[in-house]
Amino acid sequence: MDLVRHLECFVAVAEESHFGRAAARLGMAQPPLSQRIARLERELGVRLFERTSRQVTITEAGTLLLAEARELLARSESFLATARRIRDGETGLLRAALSPDISGETVAALLAAFRRHHAGLELELHELSTAQQLAGFASHDLDVGLIHHPCDVAGLELGPVLRRDLGVLLPRDTAQAGLAEVPLASLTGYDLILFPRDSAPAVYDDLLTACARGGYTPAAVRHGQGASFVRGLVLSAGAVALVPRDTQPAATGERDPDLVWRPLAGAPLAWRHSVAWPKGRGDAAVGAFADAATQALRTTAGARAETTARPLHLRPASEFWL
Repeated sequence: MDLVRHLECFVAVAEESHFGRAAARLGMAQPPLSQRIARLERELGVRLFERTSRQVTITEAGTLLLAEARELLARSESFLATARRIRDGETGLLRAALSPDISGETVAALLAAFRRHHAGLELELHELSTAQQLAGFASHDLDVGLIHHPCDVAGLELGPVLRRDLGVLLPRDTAQAGLAEVPLASLTGYDLILFPRDSAPAVYDDLLTACARGGYTPAAVRHGQGASFVRGLVLSAGAVALVPRDTQPAATGERDPDLVWRPLAGAPLAWRHSVAWPKGRGDAAVGAFADAATQALRTTAGARAETTARPLHLRPASEFWL
């Protein structure tokens, strides 16, 4: 039995004291209305109305139940309204993640755009590597995230793939710092600073593969992610870092007296991102986050649509491929 619909019929008859007027109010014929009231009475085990050919009178039992019926209908409508707001991304909790390389300016732009359109939705934002995000999807602890490609995208839906070109961060007094664009091969002799491999193994291997194809095979790979730590390694360890321009102080108008960022000749290296979420779980809130993240990357990080056909899935296990 559809209790809510039967209670709507009960309240309408009680308020109209007439089956015909109640049926018209509910947009239904009178016989089905009478049948619903009779079934409700059978289910409850009490008589709700006294019926004669001239009038319908609510019984004492019906009077006692009427207030609770109205309350249940109000709570039902509130429940459905809340469900609609959640469905439409207007309320609820969205657990989201960004990778650590996303700049503060991009994070701020994403949050501003998201709150502008979904102020009633609570956004729980985490800083997680691609590997951590994939684990979060698998354990149902994460609803949506911004991941690096290539990675294991099985079981995921993806937003547009965006490309952030990588440049080189190197000491200001080096010969390469005087170039407008730095050829990869000219970095021979420098160690390379990369993020730890376990945070995005396929991306790590992909970068080393691209470096080797471009004529640069670092003697050693050093691991670091924090800006201050990477800066110290570049200045003191004979190493360079491959990073996007938007993560550098120069992107905000500041000038580092000791380091420079230069684009790579031919733009051979890039980080590729897309928003990802588990298949079948992409609601309006997820879509809103995807739109906000994509727009923020375009406007603050210079990201653009990836136009070349590059793999999104994992390659066979290997340190890197030539």
